[in-house]
Amino acid sequence: MESPEFAGLGLLIKLPLEKCPQFFHKVIDGICGQAHPRFQDYSSVWSLSEWLQVLQDTESFITATVGKDEPAEKSGIQLNGLNQEYQETILKCVRSRRPEIKAALVQKVCSMSSAYLQDFDWQLKLAMSSDKLSTLQMPLVNLDLDLVKDGRIDPVSIEMNKEELQNLISSLEAANKVVLQLK
Repeated sequence: MESPEFAGLGLLIKLPLEKCPQFFHKVIDGICGQAHPRFQDYSSVWSLSEWLQVLQDTESFITATVGKDEPAEKSGIQLNGLNQEYQETILKCVRSRRPEIKAALVQKVCSMSSAYLQDFDWQLKLAMSSDKLSTLQMPLVNLDLDLVKDGRIDPVSIEMNKEELQNLISSLEAANKVVLQLK
């Protein structure tokens, strides 16, 4: 049974397996600021209401998986409504473009000019490998932002390593300088 928050993913079974990578890469293109998939290309597979649900839940699944840096196994749990071949195909597409998706999510947070930050929360944790506990120690930051845009709260969760956090801080400092110059 698929996760209720991604119920539309169960409709992916209507899409022939060989077309699944193309669909997912088009959805990822849309997340990354390129062309989104078009309904007219998939109207023979889904009705309009199904299309809207599949598209929204697919985008949400990808952004949640990459934004929270979830391992493939945890993401696979949310795909339980699909058979193993579909799950592997979907996770392969997401894994192959993870850095690009993550960069787009960070860019989205940095460029929301008409949005403002209502609340934030952060946690610092230490990632450890089970078989190499003593050799792998990588600090990670979980950053949860509540952005308000058009009166709607949009939660954004990002897990970053030290380098990604430094890039975010640099971007925010540059944005702050621009804002101060405009005053």
